[in-house]
Amino acid sequence: MSIHNFTEGETSRPHQGASLARVVGVPGAVLMGLGSILGAGIFVSIGIAAGVAGPSVVTAVVLAAIVATFNGLSSAQLAASHPVSGGTYEYGYRYLNPGIGFTAGWMFLCAKSASAATAALGFAGYVLSVFGVENTILLIVLGIAIVATLSAIVAGGMKRSKLTNAIIVLFTLLVLILFVILGAPIAIANATSRYFPLFDADGVGALLHGTALIFVAYTGYGRIATLGEEMRDPARNIPRAIIITLLLTMILYVSVVAVSVGVIGANGLFEATRTAAAPLEAVAENFAVPGISWLIAMAAITAMVGVLLNLLLGLSRVMLAMGRRQDLPTWFAHVDDKSPRRAVIVTGALIIGLILIGNVRTTWSFSAFTVLIYYALTNLAALRLPARQRLFPRIIPILGLLSCLGLAFWIEPAIWIIGLGLIALGLAWHFFAAPRVRRPPRS
Repeated sequence: MSIHNFTEGETSRPHQGASLARVVGVPGAVLMGLGSILGAGIFVSIGIAAGVAGPSVVTAVVLAAIVATFNGLSSAQLAASHPVSGGTYEYGYRYLNPGIGFTAGWMFLCAKSASAATAALGFAGYVLSVFGVENTILLIVLGIAIVATLSAIVAGGMKRSKLTNAIIVLFTLLVLILFVILGAPIAIANATSRYFPLFDADGVGALLHGTALIFVAYTGYGRIATLGEEMRDPARNIPRAIIITLLLTMILYVSVVAVSVGVIGANGLFEATRTAAAPLEAVAENFAVPGISWLIAMAAITAMVGVLLNLLLGLSRVMLAMGRRQDLPTWFAHVDDKSPRRAVIVTGALIIGLILIGNVRTTWSFSAFTVLIYYALTNLAALRLPARQRLFPRIIPILGLLSCLGLAFWIEPAIWIIGLGLIALGLAWHFFAAPRVRRPPRS
């Protein structure tokens, strides 16, 4: 496919009509990013990665943070230069070509819809476990109820969404900080026995696989970029918000993982993930503080709500952008009272459909592959930025591109084969519909 750069007129066509209100500043954007990050990643994925990487999961968290930094900086400069809803979907169209732009949007919708359904079922599972209930029908009903409730909140506009998100994030942050403070003395006392041997039998391969799985846990910062059309002073505030979000997340993740491995070991963390609702709950049971494990469970529940809220925001904005370009029906491009309500409602309905099918056990690995491909395209688009629009050296997107493509194929072959198949199916649809997609909208 040849590189196709749109002219200014071509770029602006998909964005004709009502626009979204610019009501988000740096603090709100940081809370949005944290709300997208502090969920299944911190409460679930660290246990999955520990089962793959062993004690080197702590190193995997650091490596994943470095890769996330490359991608975050690429996302920041792209969003600053082209501040519209849609994230890499829009950047692909603007700086690369329609096929790559469509692939980015398609990967985002596939990965995050499945992740949202998993988060909804996870929320339901945590709630039922608190009351000692095991019932599949109740699990599905509760998952549907939380998606329907949050869809109504998001459809009501950004201001209401910001307030709900801020309450959730602040509570989760406070509980995780308490978790680190209480667990640090135990982890330090167990340091010589819990953190060694650094590598298991699979060595570097296991470390890279674990890094790929952990990377997904950082990627909520991309939600800041997808909300670019709603940011105040986006050229200045988007990079600031992304960098602050990444720094806070790195510190928190490294601290939580180091404490968790230090308290119960990598194998214990993996077993707790496999058998319990939340691995951090198993870690907290070793703290000599009454009720702390219950508090961790409450934080896990609220964190899943935060993840769902932000996934609904991000998915609906990408669906809005794809409707504007007619990669999806233009019906999705409608903005009602400064909110893309149609896109929000359909997004919620799709997630509910996945909930009805049941729990997707391979969602996290599938999300890892598709998200790594998504951010590889982000870095590729950043390489096409004109020199005057670059905020960071070209080596940043080069390292981001290479690390994303490298990590993607350390995931299980069955997962990336399915992922490549979905990319092929999406592109087949895109090129079948190409004459319609590129036809200018009627005046």
